[in-house]
Amino acid sequence: MRIAFYAPLKPPDHPVPSGDRQIAQLFLAALRLAGHEPVLVSCFRSFEGYGDALRQARLAVLGERIANRLLSHCQEVPKFLPELWFSYHVYHKAPDWLGPAVAGALGIPYVVAEASVTPMQGSGPWADGHRAVESAIRQADAVIGLNSEDRECILPLLREPWRWVALKPFVDAATYGRIREPEGEAPRLIAVAMMRHGDKLASYRLLGDSLSRLLDLPWSLEVVGDGPARCDVENALVRLNERVTWMGSLDHEAIAARLALADLFVWPACNEAFGMALLEAQASGLPVVAGADGGVAEIVVPEVTGLLVAPGDAPAFAAAVRSVMLDHGRRATFAKAARQRVLLEHDLPVAAHRLGEVIDALGPACAA
Repeated sequence: MRIAFYAPLKPPDHPVPSGDRQIAQLFLAALRLAGHEPVLVSCFRSFEGYGDALRQARLAVLGERIANRLLSHCQEVPKFLPELWFSYHVYHKAPDWLGPAVAGALGIPYVVAEASVTPMQGSGPWADGHRAVESAIRQADAVIGLNSEDRECILPLLREPWRWVALKPFVDAATYGRIREPEGEAPRLIAVAMMRHGDKLASYRLLGDSLSRLLDLPWSLEVVGDGPARCDVENALVRLNERVTWMGSLDHEAIAARLALADLFVWPACNEAFGMALLEAQASGLPVVAGADGGVAEIVVPEVTGLLVAPGDAPAFAAAVRSVMLDHGRRATFAKAARQRVLLEHDLPVAAHRLGEVIDALGPACAA
């Protein structure tokens, strides 16, 4: 099936790496593996992060123009006519101004992956975007949810409850490996995250607070990531001194290589949706210590693939890291279970099979 693919927040070919870009790329790969022909139809970013009503209005008008151009192109070149529209990550700051219009005009199924609705935004600075997302969800033939916490607010907007389809976050496990550490070496900790103000910076600060309580033990920490909050992040970890190696921003292959050499992934995950880096770590056979926030508990299984601690609790986080570092056997058990669970439940072929089922059930005529 020819599928029009669109990601309003960040297109899969965006030059700046992020978890969101990675998931968009993974959805494209999963659709191809399922036997379909996804085509990126637009790189238009509808994201507006400052609550600027005028800019939001301009983006909406631009989105309408692009949708009309896409419709004209489909009419002029019928061989490019899509049989289904697939939008990834739609929320109030990045509404989908293209998919509902094009899918509705062509009479083809409209599918959204990772949509989220926050009722409090209905009267906030992104009220127009919020209404656009609600409208898109009402039109959607299926909403694929990666985070179960989104379900409660989306179900009332769907035409039928069955149109909500749960899909576990996934990675291509074949691109990750593990190099076992010699026993007796100081544990190598790793954290992978962009350096942004807000929740990411809060996580880095909690990480610095937690690890500063463990300076009586031998260990090192690699930090992979960069961004506008770099100076604040460095200040947050300043007490760790020479124990930290700053790796900067790395591409997918380089991140996989660093994960393969590490012993333990550590991330407080403040207000984390689910955390792709946590999944990548486990695909690499790494145990995880993380904060039990957002959808993290759906990624990390406590006492099986790692440890979860109460959000924002630095002493508890430090105690969890200490316990895993000191018990090599427990660390190895977590590591083996982490890799196995990703292969069974979070691997690309598993997601491709599930997506194939969803799309085959819809069929090209379901929106007619």
